[in-house]
Amino acid sequence: MPKSNSRERPFTAVLLAGGKSRRMGREKSVPLWDRQLSILKAVAPAELVISGPRKKGYSASIPVYADEWHGVGPLGGIATCLNRANNGLLLVLAIDLPRVQPSFLLSLLAGTEAARGIVPILNDHFEPLVAVYPKTALELAVAQLRKRDYVLQHFVELLLEHCLVTGYEVETSEQYQLENWNRPEDLRDPLNADRRPRR
Repeated sequence: MPKSNSRERPFTAVLLAGGKSRRMGREKSVPLWDRQLSILKAVAPAELVISGPRKKGYSASIPVYADEWHGVGPLGGIATCLNRANNGLLLVLAIDLPRVQPSFLLSLLAGTEAARGIVPILNDHFEPLVAVYPKTALELAVAQLRKRDYVLQHFVELLLEHCLVTGYEVETSEQYQLENWNRPEDLRDPLNADRRPRR
């Protein structure tokens, strides 16, 4: 794990909770948002926000940012939060990655610089929904939205070209944390989201 102190640089943390899943047959955020907020709080962000529409149960003390770009997927939420964040770095965590632990987020934060974020790489594939983006990425995000290219893999590639992020090779022991929940059966035991799958 990197040795630098992630708290040397204040950062904004955002829970990406704007999506709905037809495969789930319900809003994904219902059983998971509280757990994900607790994970984000554990890494002590200077600012904590939620991206997406306000839902019943959200704390009134946590700002909720509706997307400024509608119907464009997670890139719209990330761009909105980059635009409104009060800090130079934005830590994002998607609501349907409920195995992510604070230690993993701290490893990401420790690999950042003042104006350079970090994106996990697993099996030669970027994991852009649990990553750290610099606020300076906003201009590129908006430019990509204007081109109607909403693919996050393309966004990360562009940030790498501009040296605005680096890659973080996910260790074998961390890979289970990137399991995505999108099926109804994934919700059967949400309280045990932190339990490692048997192998």
